[in-house]
Amino acid sequence: MIGKILKKMRLDNNVSQKMLADKLSISQTTLSGWERGYRQPTFESIEKIADFCNYTIAFKNNVNDEIIDSKNINRKDN
Repeated sequence: MIGKILKKMRLDNNVSQKMLADKLSISQTTLSGWERGYRQPTFESIEKIADFCNYTIAFKNNVNDEIIDSKNINRKDN
């Protein structure tokens, strides 16, 4: 599923796999594997792609409609 989302973000911004892979310092083969679902990217890689393509990753609590943006949360692992 995440692969389809990554591909949509990339295509919506008219970015080639080569261009995005170069920006992320990964191989085009790796990016292709993510998009096809053969491999799974790290959350950090997903954030980088979303940021590059002008998307925000947000999580919505279905009980109280609270939205948490991945850029505005304090992570203990950083």
